[in-house]
Amino acid sequence: MGRSYPYGFVPDDALSYEGGLSILRLGYQVLVWMGLLPVARRLLCVGTNPVGVPVIDCQSEAPRVPPKNCFMPSSARQPFLRRSFSMSLLVAATTVAAAGCGDSSSKKNEVKAAQTPPGAAPTTPTEVPAKATAEELMKGLDLEKEDLKLGFIKLTDCAPIVIAKEKGFFEAEGLNVQIEAQANWKVLLDRVIGGELDGAHMLAGQPIAATIGFGTKANVVTAFSMDLNGNGITVSNAIWHRMQEHDENLKLPQPKHPISAAALLPIVKEQAEKGDPLKMAMVFPVSTHNYELRYWLAAAGIHPGMYTAEDTTGTKDAQVLLSVTPPPQMPATLEAGTIHGYCVGEPWNQQAVHRGIGVPVTTDYDIWKNNPEKVFGVTQDWAEKNPKTHVALVKALIQAGRWLDATPENREEAARILSRKEYVGADEEVIRNSMTGYFYFQKSDKREMPDFNVFYRYFATYPFYSDAVWYLTQMRRWGQITEAKPAEWYAETAKQVYRPDVYLEAAKALLKEGKIEEAEVPWDSNGYKPATTDFIDGIVYDGTKPLEYLKAHKIGNQD
Repeated sequence: MGRSYPYGFVPDDALSYEGGLSILRLGYQVLVWMGLLPVARRLLCVGTNPVGVPVIDCQSEAPRVPPKNCFMPSSARQPFLRRSFSMSLLVAATTVAAAGCGDSSSKKNEVKAAQTPPGAAPTTPTEVPAKATAEELMKGLDLEKEDLKLGFIKLTDCAPIVIAKEKGFFEAEGLNVQIEAQANWKVLLDRVIGGELDGAHMLAGQPIAATIGFGTKANVVTAFSMDLNGNGITVSNAIWHRMQEHDENLKLPQPKHPISAAALLPIVKEQAEKGDPLKMAMVFPVSTHNYELRYWLAAAGIHPGMYTAEDTTGTKDAQVLLSVTPPPQMPATLEAGTIHGYCVGEPWNQQAVHRGIGVPVTTDYDIWKNNPEKVFGVTQDWAEKNPKTHVALVKALIQAGRWLDATPENREEAARILSRKEYVGADEEVIRNSMTGYFYFQKSDKREMPDFNVFYRYFATYPFYSDAVWYLTQMRRWGQITEAKPAEWYAETAKQVYRPDVYLEAAKALLKEGKIEEAEVPWDSNGYKPATTDFIDGIVYDGTKPLEYLKAHKIGNQD
């Protein structure tokens, strides 16, 4: 057994504890001999291990290490030995360089051209060089913070964070990252704000809502958009059968898509007459799922309810009652009859098909083609204190997104990784459906959907201001923003939260390192995507004209 590092696979017996100490001593002496004492001190300064034993005294000229019989558990040895191994490679590289040996240009890896899925930008596999240079080995040593804890929710769109860890992209940037599943979106946000997490996989609306003070007030920023699309709306089998009675198209083995909520409208009225309104779930008040579900209902003339200063449940004037349910609990809640349908990310729509308890009637690709979904968020305070670490994180995440969209084989591997219990913890077969370009609406209705999950193509990872403005318009439309705002406010708020400057700094470094291609980044963008009509109701959205967009809708606030 052993452990995979960006620079190779290291067996457990390859680096003994005593061997690690010897490497540290040798490395220190070589670096001092080369006149690189400050570098040696920075490399060796690992502070104290988890049990408080000082490993290196950076104030002295010779490294002070624990005695041979010093107790150091394996949890403490891992970073120590990892640093020792880095030192061994650094010593080897600098010694060779000093001796004038070797031609790095003749030692470059050969890489195979990647097979790209439809719509993909040209890519080559993102790999760490087999033989790292001294400069590359020093990467990350000037980071403000190397040991990080990141949070995520058990959804397939947490993939960039998981892949960045599993494929070594974090570690290649000098980061030692622990990732941890969170119980729900509120807990996740609270832990980021409270400093228990350095950053997290977030709903795109969370940093925006926190910044403007809807719910928890805090300054949260994002420099990385994690994906496009990825959600669906599922109804129970009973509701689906009733919808079929009102729309002959729905009786076909493969109904014509997109499916609007028009067939749901008579059911909504029937339920209201019975005094038992239709109930549907979404994952959080400021989630894309809430806004997409509301958009789908309202486009068919169904009022999903309003938020007010007095009613923060969002049910004022509602014809359908919407409530919050954590994503993994959606299928069980539907099966129990507590709700009649839900909007959620994968794999929980496919899980309903797999278990035979519901039918996904539409995906968010049909509600808004290539809509922004999750982001990676950190507090503004954290970003200001750790600017280099922030860039390193974004670099790793960009490479993970790129890897995910590079080849079909990578998606297969990602599905296997995500199925593990410490990550999404769902059946690999269920995760594979949407992750590999297919989506089951019914067991008899399997369709190709190559863009259901997009992690890199179409500039998916870039934090566009226009994405933030769209979320702000929905918050105003449904009353979460209680007062009308001028158009300038939308633009200013978007710039407070979205940080393309950090993204571009990371992208420039990756381009210089030869890890991305120039065409893969919108270098000259002003932050606003072109106006689009790619919505289920055909209404034009132009991020530079938020007030015109609000006025175009018949249900909800129009100012």
